[in-house]
Amino acid sequence: MSAETEVSAGGVTYVQKACAYITRGDSELLVFEGPGHENLQIPKGTIESGETPREAVFREIVEETGLGALDGTRHVATDVWRRRPARRYVRHFFHATVHEPRDEWTHTVTGEGEESGAEFELSWVELPTGSEFALSLDDYVHLVA
Repeated sequence: MSAETEVSAGGVTYVQKACAYITRGDSELLVFEGPGHENLQIPKGTIESGETPREAVFREIVEETGLGALDGTRHVATDVWRRRPARRYVRHFFHATVHEPRDEWTHTVTGEGEESGAEFELSWVELPTGSEFALSLDDYVHLVA
């Protein structure tokens, strides 16, 4: 089933997002500090028209990290998060595992989104992490730790 990218109801716009907790081994989470936000982030982005949340998370992982081979992916949680008064984000969180030998790398974001061309400095943090994430993206990290 595909998700509508944006739906308006009662003066509120709902935007569908796909978010990825990517782990290496049992205790490391892939993060970056991206442009426009303080604190750590995880790969995430808007679900495109006709995409399922699972398809979108795979696309976002490739675009924002360069990783293409995942060992497994499972849905963790879906919520509705409020950032602005008339805007809600329907966030679909997934957990993906990967065998990745690099401890850190720089990836130039691909795709057609507003972050295209930006460089993300990717690295691993130990779980559980006491760090605060941008945009409350750490809300469900405890479910993969």
